Amino acid sequence: MEVLLLLAAILLLVANGQAQPLVPAMVIFGDSMVDVGNNDYLDTIGKADMPPYGRDFKDHVATGRFCNGKLPIDIIAERLGFTSYPPAYLSPQASGQNLVIGANFASGGSGFYDDAPFKSLAVVAGSSKAQSIISDALYILCTGSNDFHLNYYINPLLLSTLTFDQYCDSLVAIFRNTITELYGAGARRIGVMSLPPMGCYPMAITVAGLGTGRCVPWLNTNAERFNRKIGAAVDSMSGRYHDLKISHLDIYTPIYGLVAFPRLHGFTEARRACCALLLCNAHGVGTCPNATTYVFWDGAHPTEAANQVIANYLLAHGIDDLVVS
Repeated sequence: MEVLLLLAAILLLVANGQAQPLVPAMVIFGDSMVDVGNNDYLDTIGKADMPPYGRDFKDHVATGRFCNGKLPIDIIAERLGFTSYPPAYLSPQASGQNLVIGANFASGGSGFYDDAPFKSLAVVAGSSKAQSIISDALYILCTGSNDFHLNYYINPLLLSTLTFDQYCDSLVAIFRNTITELYGAGARRIGVMSLPPMGCYPMAITVAGLGTGRCVPWLNTNAERFNRKIGAAVDSMSGRYHDLKISHLDIYTPIYGLVAFPRLHGFTEARRACCALLLCNAHGVGTCPNATTYVFWDGAHPTEAANQVIANYLLAHGIDDLVVS
């Protein structure tokens, strides 16, 4: 029913000859799943600003997206009626009228402990015009994966001092504070992406799969445990702020479905990446000729074809509730 309402709203805009999207702006925070190029302007080895990244994007340009083409948020923006994407906040394009449709603060490799993007939002929110845009915007928060595979799982001190549940609880506490800060800045529509099935990523299968070629069960189980905690926190924040629309956006289910039943969605390869075990590079060899048959582009990021499936799922399971009154 929600999907029909969403489509009806879009059709109404078209019928009235209006080019207005369903929300005035999108503001995105998170990691490489939603980074559209901020890492291009940071001193980091985690960059996607060279071929073959962007191979299937408009004009075949490597924009900094960790993908061969569009990310889920790009597809969601299009489906909501935007004709361009919120710019990477650190890019030269993030100025003037370009910021009217929002901004993308995501950075590959970041996690809950990185609060720099939220401080940047406070700067953007300075003017009254920006404040009105911020209050009606759709916020997307996609983070958490790096807090585990780039921190907890490889940090002996954390492993020896905090149980998994204790570490999760510390992240959830940061999450609650983040939502409180966003609400205080004027945000009223917030979508919070879950962790993906990290045990099914090609990098995880290769490194921790013990040669089975299958998903790593304990990594997926831990992701589900954390997702339940974040889901409960989302429900709690919704109860605290009655004028806040907040939704837990489940990306675990569609990605796991793609890996478990790839042929049902038109894919032929779900265990290996199209271009690399970890990140692609300009000097790599063996990149697959047709990424549309692969679920994963590199060792930790889906292809545009897979992102289409993910975006469609999110639009029907959470985004619809946030944008349709």
